[in-house]
Amino acid sequence: MPYTPGTVKQDAKSSSLFHRLFPCHVLKWALYRNFSRIIGVKHLKENILGVLFDDLTMQEAAQRGKEFLTSDTFHYVVTPNPEFLLAAEKDEQFRALLNGADLVLPDGIGVIYSAKLLGRPLKERVPGIDFASAMLSTLDYLGGRLYLLGAKPGVAEEAGRRILAQYPHIVLCGTQDGYFKDDAQAARQAAQARPDLMFVCLGAPKQEKWMAQYGPSTGARLAIGLGGALDVFAGNIVRAPELWQKLGLEWAYRLKKEPRRIGRMAKLPLVLVKAAGQRLSGRKEGG
Repeated sequence: MPYTPGTVKQDAKSSSLFHRLFPCHVLKWALYRNFSRIIGVKHLKENILGVLFDDLTMQEAAQRGKEFLTSDTFHYVVTPNPEFLLAAEKDEQFRALLNGADLVLPDGIGVIYSAKLLGRPLKERVPGIDFASAMLSTLDYLGGRLYLLGAKPGVAEEAGRRILAQYPHIVLCGTQDGYFKDDAQAARQAAQARPDLMFVCLGAPKQEKWMAQYGPSTGARLAIGLGGALDVFAGNIVRAPELWQKLGLEWAYRLKKEPRRIGRMAKLPLVLVKAAGQRLSGRKEGG
């Protein structure tokens, strides 16, 4: 199977022009990045094991999120980690939902390492919880409406209480735990609350499927899939100290605190092995 380069154009017209100018496969991808800068493409997407990540800094991602929150249409953001990559490899629908998001942010350090191994380094890790906090700051400035969906009963309410203590200009317009059986009814309930921003914390791939299918009907401007983030906002889970985060060792801190996560953490090296194998295969096929 031929090697598929990882960088994907965001601008279709510029992509078509590039392919016409550089039909040679090797030359094409060697010149790709410089060409993108010359013609003014805002940013690139990088193909990391089939998932197309936006190559943005946290500040750049926050700016995009602000644009979403002040728009008149629905957007959804996904935050894949190594577990997502392995699941998306086997589940074509899940992969399509990830790649169809308005922003695909690299949440896990394993994604960053995989990108480097593939020769497609991303600017930096953009943790979903940090992006969500940036959106809360924007929503607080706007005086917007927040809806929290997911987690066990009572968690969203406590998360909301703590969020309002930090961001007093936000309107907490509703909460709903993640144990509902009727997706459409959950969406109708959210729509009645008229949210601007939604945190959808149902776990993958359920949260991505829910956002893509039902998000537009809620009237929200932005929905973010955040897994277990409500437990963090509620104070049930404590994040790693900042030094651990900067060193890319937040996963190790979580493992230290929750040894039962060893099975999930084992997926980190598996993703790295797959990335290294793909890079090696590409070199062989490219001559």
